[in-house]
Amino acid sequence: MSGAVLLAAAAGACLAAAIADVLTDPPRRRRQAHATAPRIGHLAGMTVLLARIARRAGVRAAPRDLEARIAAAGTPLGLGVGDVVALKGAAAAGALLLAFPLSGMLPGRLAVVALLAAPAAGLFVPDLVLARRARARGDRIAHELADVLDLLRVAVAAGLPVSRALGEVGRRMRGVLAGELAAAAARIELGAPRDAALGELVARCPAAGVATLTAAIARSDRHGSPLAPALEALAAEARAEQARRLRDAAARAAPKIQLVVALILVPAVMLLIGAVLVRGLAS
Repeated sequence: MSGAVLLAAAAGACLAAAIADVLTDPPRRRRQAHATAPRIGHLAGMTVLLARIARRAGVRAAPRDLEARIAAAGTPLGLGVGDVVALKGAAAAGALLLAFPLSGMLPGRLAVVALLAAPAAGLFVPDLVLARRARARGDRIAHELADVLDLLRVAVAAGLPVSRALGEVGRRMRGVLAGELAAAAARIELGAPRDAALGELVARCPAAGVATLTAAIARSDRHGSPLAPALEALAAEARAEQARRLRDAAARAAPKIQLVVALILVPAVMLLIGAVLVRGLAS
């Protein structure tokens, strides 16, 4: 059986599973899916569809730290642990299906290597996406941390309770960290224990300063010490860390600029000088 036939059979199976999923879905969930489809886009809708198809196929096992990595990535598209594991299986199967027609173009043992490596690579694609999103969120949170801490210090010094101060900061500021603070304050107002809400905040904010902030809040609750001086010290430390990162980025940019000058600007100037000399000799 050729690779094209196998690919067509797999596509037909996926289409049949998708149709069955739609037909067996309750009307209420279908209405919710149609309502959210314009907002999440075609790529996100395909991702959710692949997760649902793979979940129907019975893909369930998950690594122990997957829930923490999903939280650090901000729970993209509202996917849970089972959804991500299902996506890993779907990505592995999809990579294997794509490798079938391509393996016919490779000579000898390279075709077998491609068929073995493709599903392994597809299996790790969701992990790479989660790691990239978590790293990007951590960078944004670290950039926003100093301003958030300053405003939180002002709110606490004005006499607001910590949970109310978190909510006010989240409401008055924009950014990833402000949104997470507002969500944590909402969970506390709904009756969740403060320790649990702050622990979830740390899990969803992959930046060292957030863990230090929650530790300062817990220490203030435990010992009754004022929180505003601690927040002021944390804000100063966050600004110093941000300045250090900027210096490191500038130091890393210098060799890149020198490389551009050496490979592009210098040859261009030499060509210009050569063209002037050739024109002068020709005249």
